[in-house]
Amino acid sequence: MRQKKDAPLRSDAQRNRETILEVAVAELTRCADAPLSVIARKAGVGQGTFYRNFPNREALVLEIYRHEMKQVADSAAELLACREPDRALREWMDHLARFAMTKAGLADAIRQATTGPGSPAKPGNSPLMAAAELLLRANEEAGTIRPGVTSEDFVLAIAGLWQLDPHGDWQSRATRLLDLVMDGLRAGAPGR
Repeated sequence: MRQKKDAPLRSDAQRNRETILEVAVAELTRCADAPLSVIARKAGVGQGTFYRNFPNREALVLEIYRHEMKQVADSAAELLACREPDRALREWMDHLARFAMTKAGLADAIRQATTGPGSPAKPGNSPLMAAAELLLRANEEAGTIRPGVTSEDFVLAIAGLWQLDPHGDWQSRATRLLDLVMDGLRAGAPGR
């Protein structure tokens, strides 16, 4: 009996998929041309299991990108549930910085997967934009940031993250940059 395409995966199949993604992030960040057979071996799965989950390199790379982006986006609501809005926003910015550095390491693999003839398009960043919007609106309502900041404004303000060298001292530079952005967002806030 075949499993329906949109049916949930069995727990062992889901674990295999997650393990493959974890190993693939590490391997492809280290080397964009890492062989898929090496990723499968290090994930502890056979070739059949690997290719059932990811039929080709492009599918794997794009799923990594989507998976990482979704984790960062989902963390916005989780942070808002247990932090004050301004603290949640600032912590989320740190999550975003880590994502940017992971993505920078995967940039060559993503570029290879999305630039050939007939290649799939790179996924958009709408989950991140929606998460930024959620955090910005919560902060605006709390009076902790200036009114009227859009998610597009926010993304432009933090664009420097993507200029940092993931192999250098990116953590301290990202902290400085994000603290400056946060100070700018707070300037003119009604609650200040």
